[in-house]
Amino acid sequence: MWQLLAIISALFSAAAAVFEKKALFKNDALAFSLMVSAITFVFTAPFFFFIDIEMITSSAVIVLLIKSFLGSAAFLLVMKGLKHNELSNSLPLLVFTPAIVAILAFFILGEAISWMEIGGMTLLLAGTYVLQLEKSGSWLSPFRFVQRHKAQWYIIGAIVLFSTTSILDKTLLKGYKLQPEAFLPLQQLFYTFFFMVAFIARKGIQKPLKKQFKETWKLIFAVAVFAVIYRYSHILAIKAGSVALVLSIKRTSVFFATIFGGRYFREHNIFRRSIAVFVMVTGAVLIILA
Repeated sequence: MWQLLAIISALFSAAAAVFEKKALFKNDALAFSLMVSAITFVFTAPFFFFIDIEMITSSAVIVLLIKSFLGSAAFLLVMKGLKHNELSNSLPLLVFTPAIVAILAFFILGEAISWMEIGGMTLLLAGTYVLQLEKSGSWLSPFRFVQRHKAQWYIIGAIVLFSTTSILDKTLLKGYKLQPEAFLPLQQLFYTFFFMVAFIARKGIQKPLKKQFKETWKLIFAVAVFAVIYRYSHILAIKAGSVALVLSIKRTSVFFATIFGGRYFREHNIFRRSIAVFVMVTGAVLIILA
């Protein structure tokens, strides 16, 4: 059952990424993040009727608040990266999350890195090299990809944050035994709050929020629906099965988004990028299963 939930999460996550990219042509990243989070919270609010209040501890809420702050920052960084770069060139870098987790565990927790993890990291590096290789550039061109595409720094920042939130997800569901029906709406409430504070605090001339919503409300609602489905199915899958195996299946969302999103937006070098993403996903799976 959890395998099906993980597949559903991967497919709807890929669909959400494509719709997000399309909406970001007319929306700025922060406004879009705020609108999507608010609508998603409205859709998840009915979950409150199915929770046991007595099972929710103050410590769990505090951890979820911290996790949501980091998660909202990561989501915003991804939206900024997608807005200023091609989907098939930026989204695959998120597959690096398991490698960052393994490296952090090595230096902070003193956990050993297995040969399988080393092999997975090698595949991640090889896939990233092919992904960033320019068609008419030299073999050194991938090493200058951040200089050429400064928007990639947003994705790099998101990778670091997602590495932390993935650990907090497991802690909340397994350690604090937070119900998925409470996890999802509370997280969306916190997301909306953080994005609203950031939106209000931001200075400078902005395109009116009402105008942005009017232009892309159909896409915003679609992303919100997809977000509810892929986030809830992901939470249920983690609760029912192995976190490592769930994450390995979830990583396929990047592959689907690269192929279908890249073709839809008529991006460059889709075949080569698809091969690179497949190699990267394989490397991520090896690290997760190690």
